[in-house]
Amino acid sequence: MNAIAVRPGTRLEQLLKHAGLVSTGGEAKIRIQEGEIKVNNQVERRRGYKLKEGDVVTVGNDTVKVTIKE
Repeated sequence: MNAIAVRPGTRLEQLLKHAGLVSTGGEAKIRIQEGEIKVNNQVERRRGYKLKEGDVVTVGNDTVKVTIKE
């Protein structure tokens, strides 16, 4: 599992692009709507979900842990 630092208020779709888990914002939108993204082992279908310190995001076999940078 990799850790990734994001700014406070970062949304799920932004993280997916920033972490390289998807290629485009459009792909992020579709994968979220299709239920392919998990946050803390729960399917997350909200693109605007604001990430918190310690959230674990899973896309297929890739997992990242969120840290918040000030």
